Amino acid sequence: MNKTLRFLAVPTLALGALALSGSPAMASDQSYQSTLGQINGSSASGTITVDVTGNQAHAVLKVSGLAPTFMDAPYPHVQHIHGGAQGVCPAPGADADGDGVISTTEGAPSYGGIVTTLSTSGDTSPAAGLDLKLAGQGASYTVDRTFELSPDTKAALEAGTAVVVVHGLDPATLSAAGQAAKSDLVPTLPLAATSPALCGTLKAGMAMPSGGVDTGVAQETGGTNAGALALGGGLVLMAAAGGTYMVRRRTANAAA
Repeated sequence: MNKTLRFLAVPTLALGALALSGSPAMASDQSYQSTLGQINGSSASGTITVDVTGNQAHAVLKVSGLAPTFMDAPYPHVQHIHGGAQGVCPAPGADADGDGVISTTEGAPSYGGIVTTLSTSGDTSPAAGLDLKLAGQGASYTVDRTFELSPDTKAALEAGTAVVVVHGLDPATLSAAGQAAKSDLVPTLPLAATSPALCGTLKAGMAMPSGGVDTGVAQETGGTNAGALALGGGLVLMAAAGGTYMVRRRTANAAA
C-alpha cells in the first residue's frame, strides 16, 4: 500500500472503531415489567420496570391518580415488591371481614410478604416497609433508583411470583365500616393508610439496557441514544472505506 494511503486510512478506521466502542449500552441480564391495576376502588394507575444486572436491580416506578393528601400534607404512599406466595393480586373475595376493603393482611396470601421496599432513597429492605419518610408523595410521582437485589427478591422474580403493591387509599372512598376501621399494620393509623391501592405481577420480558443510579424520586433526564451512536460509528467506518477507495483511485490515476 502507498505510504500516503496507509497514513490516511488507518486513523480514519480507528476513529470509526472508537465511535463504536464508545457506546454505553450494556444489556441487563433480565428485565421485568408490570402494568399496575387498581385495588379497593382507588382509580389509580401505574407501571414499573425492573432491570436486573448481576446482583443489582434498577427499578423505575411511575404512578398517578393516587390519593393526593393526608392530614393536609402530601399523602405518603409506601410501595414494595412482595413475594413468596401465589404471585397474583388479590380478588374481591379476599375481603374476609366484609368491610369492603382488602387490607394488606387479607391480600398477603395472594402476593406474600415484603421482599424489597421501593423506597425513594436509603434502605430497601423489608424493615423500611412502613417508613413514611421514604414513601412516594402525593397523587403522582416517579421512583427511579438502583439497589442491591436481595436473595428473596431474586428468587421471586425468577419464579414469577414477585408482585408490586402501592399502598394508601382515600378514606372518603371507603365504606362506612372501612372508614371506621384501624390499620391492620399500624393501629394508630386508619385502615386506608396502609391498604393496597395498586397491584401488579412482575413478568419477565426483553432484556433492556442497564443504567441509572440511586437517585430516589426521579427528574426527567436526557441520554445518549446508544443505537444512534453505534450507527454513527458505522457511518464513520463507511466513510473510512470510501476515503480509502478515493485515495486508491487517485493514486492509480496518477500512476497511469
